[in-house]
Amino acid sequence: MSNPYAYLAEPLDPEDPENKFFNLHKLNDHRYDSLPFSIRVLLESAIRNCDEFLVKKKDVENILNWTVTQYQNVEVPFKPARVILQDFTGVPAVVDFAAMRDAVKNLGGDPEKINPICPADLVIDHSIQVDFNKRCVKEQNLVSSLLSRTNESLKQLQTDSSDSLQKNQDLEFERNKERFQFLKWGSQAFKNMRIIPPGSGIIHQVNLEHLARVVFKHNAFYYPDSLVGTDSHTTMIDGLGVLGWGVGGIEAEAVMLGQPISMVLPEVIGYKVYGVPNPLVTSTDIVLTVTKHLRQVGVVGKFVEFFGPGVAELSIADRATIANMCPEYGATAAFFPVDDISVQYLRQTGRGEEKCLYIAKYLKAAGMFRNYSDASQDPGFTQVVELDLGTVVSCCSGPKRPQDKVAVSDMKKDFEACLGAKQGFKGFQIASENHNATVDFAYNDQEFKLAHGSVVIAAITSCTNTSNPSVMLGAGLLAQKAVAAGLSVKPYVKTSLSPGSGVVSYYLKESGVMPYLSQLGFEIVGYGCMTCIGNSGPLPEQVVEAIIKGDLVAVGVLSGNRNFEGRVHPNTRANYLASPLLVIAYAVAGTIRIDFENDPLGVNSDGKEIFLRDIWPTRQEIQEIERKFVIPAMFKEVYEKIEKGNECWNYLKAPTDRLYTWDPKSTYIKAPPFFDNITLDLQPPKSIIDAYVLLNFGDSVTTDHISPAGNIARNSPAARYLTSRGLTPREFNSYGSRRGNDAVMVRGTFANIRLFNKFLNKQSPQTIHLPSGETLDVFDAAKRYQKAGSPLIILAGKEYGSGSSRDWAAKGPYLLGIKAVLAESYERIHRSNLVGMGVIPLEYLPGETAESLGLTGRERYTVVIPEDLTPRTIVDIKLDTGKTFQARMRFDTDVELTYFRHGGILNYMIRKMIKN
Repeated sequence: MSNPYAYLAEPLDPEDPENKFFNLHKLNDHRYDSLPFSIRVLLESAIRNCDEFLVKKKDVENILNWTVTQYQNVEVPFKPARVILQDFTGVPAVVDFAAMRDAVKNLGGDPEKINPICPADLVIDHSIQVDFNKRCVKEQNLVSSLLSRTNESLKQLQTDSSDSLQKNQDLEFERNKERFQFLKWGSQAFKNMRIIPPGSGIIHQVNLEHLARVVFKHNAFYYPDSLVGTDSHTTMIDGLGVLGWGVGGIEAEAVMLGQPISMVLPEVIGYKVYGVPNPLVTSTDIVLTVTKHLRQVGVVGKFVEFFGPGVAELSIADRATIANMCPEYGATAAFFPVDDISVQYLRQTGRGEEKCLYIAKYLKAAGMFRNYSDASQDPGFTQVVELDLGTVVSCCSGPKRPQDKVAVSDMKKDFEACLGAKQGFKGFQIASENHNATVDFAYNDQEFKLAHGSVVIAAITSCTNTSNPSVMLGAGLLAQKAVAAGLSVKPYVKTSLSPGSGVVSYYLKESGVMPYLSQLGFEIVGYGCMTCIGNSGPLPEQVVEAIIKGDLVAVGVLSGNRNFEGRVHPNTRANYLASPLLVIAYAVAGTIRIDFENDPLGVNSDGKEIFLRDIWPTRQEIQEIERKFVIPAMFKEVYEKIEKGNECWNYLKAPTDRLYTWDPKSTYIKAPPFFDNITLDLQPPKSIIDAYVLLNFGDSVTTDHISPAGNIARNSPAARYLTSRGLTPREFNSYGSRRGNDAVMVRGTFANIRLFNKFLNKQSPQTIHLPSGETLDVFDAAKRYQKAGSPLIILAGKEYGSGSSRDWAAKGPYLLGIKAVLAESYERIHRSNLVGMGVIPLEYLPGETAESLGLTGRERYTVVIPEDLTPRTIVDIKLDTGKTFQARMRFDTDVELTYFRHGGILNYMIRKMIKN
């Protein structure tokens, strides 16, 4: 049908009548000017895509009437301009696409219909690990020769890259060749899909510096850039004024196939920023402060939109850092509307003058360009909260959650309190007489001691911070001053630097600080997520043995965004998020138990005590070096060759058929069983009868607990499977790299060693098989239940599924035979993924919990599903004990109910494609 709002289209430039835009001011509706800028993006998409089928006029009216409808659980469709994927989530998406083609063919349809309609970019950034991190003697000599070198070209500098970088990249290709071949096949077999090869950088930093359009100019129309991504930190792009957020891989696949996202129109929290930050405060300190503040406010499922004069004090990199951490404070999006600083950033990153001009012109014409100093532009918000930047102090976050902010001045005291506190988010339950225990060990022919709080991993990592030149150059200046003062890092501390793009290496080397970072051990080890995603690689055996011998709470310090238990490394029970500068400071100190104000970082060869304040760079120093060395030519040179800059990728041979030929010998890529029994006819949903509880959880079970991304333990079900296929432990790779193989991933479900199951009352990737009373690995218990024909459910507390966006955290439980999860609350993306797989998310009624209802988890559960389902239906749950209570089905929209009736979103898309 024709668009009923076609009359709004007009040329942006009278001298260029061919290229138009939808002028929303021509609605002559006073409500538009009071809408939050983020809601204006939703409105523009609805008007431009209105066809009275997928998007209707009533949807446009609901968005315009946001001041009322935000409180009414109103569902609206949203068609993003594009989709972005990383390889951990991208591989299973491409596997699903390939399997969907097979399913369509088997049902008599045209498999070529399974093809991305919405543009998709896939960045390979999650596969590389920190296997090597120290220079050999030959390269140590090279450091000295580099000290005086400046103004080298990028190509020349890259030839001087460390041995560790090359070894890690070589290992990445060796481990992941099958996956990379499969992805290269996907880039050729599917239209509208671009693959950014390994070694290019981290997805969100590449998106910020290169992929983001800010304004699309496509099919003779200008319109706002917007996206969804298969990674929860997709929100980073909100810092550039591009509305985007993370979704489940399953939901993203539907968007790629042309379906709108069905979303409940969100509340928008206005976050007013004012004041000027202290000169010693970094953007990392600001974001950790914002994270804790918004967690306290409560913004789950809401948009946050930043405004106020203080926003102008924040660079785009600062804003992107704040937006990156959006999942950690629980919001859907964290939006900074475009302003003059945004356009300056586009120029700095080499976007081109013509593009910058039409971006500003379009956004001003559409009423989407901000002047943060002009209060008359401030829209209406659901609620306003405020932050005075002058109140922010240096801080870290941990030891187990990103929202647990700790002022640096309190770190020593806080960690020591955590040592003796009850096991939990802020406790390790170490007996008081053991708090000062130490373990002696030898490393590299030297004697050392480890204690509680000893730093064993120090990683400058993650797009959260490596996208920000101020903190990266600040770290470089700190390293320079530390080396000049005669300080060093103990050799057993696993130090690493993994930039989010080649631009970072460029300006670190050009500015002359890279050799000092390297001398402290922070050499470039790869371009990817690495330690932040859990790919921290092995610790020295002597260190691991000492940690185990003393039952020590060893520490990882990283400039990342996630520090959940078991994520960074199995042997670092405490992990702290910190700025790159503080990562170096704690690495030099060697312990988290230091009061920087009163305790020296170290003593140099002259016996002089050196304090952190002696070497901390000023904001002015950092800004001067940033202005001089972060220039557009760097971005242009790096990104001109991003798709063809990896020779290993260029020479990689991949199949060329449109249908993928599955290799039965492959342990990486396998045809999933999701569509094995699909029929064209729908089967009505059935009640769940006499289900056993597979696992009984408390609060904050993360997707890392459900589907870990890190190393495959040698005694795990996944390891036994891989061993049966002829692999040795060194060939296991990680769970994240094997997400294209369901046989590995289902065995890896609930395989996190830090999983706390109430049935066992301890951390273990096991459960009790209730009929027999045996303690088994979770996979083995589930298989035994499946063999007996017994359905399964999970009991959980608050925030079930928090953390990274992982479709396997829903696919794995589905394949284990789990029919429903009963929880107090859900993380937004994980609930969506459960819906996408046909697993029922049940929620206790307000005020009720497993404890208040007296549930032990040893009962059998019958969930009565009515024939006439509506969104958020309340259902009866009957126990074999005779007790009955009610819970809410968290199918929040009619579209989600449609997916459930089809057995999941992919089944729905297959049937839809065949019927069309």
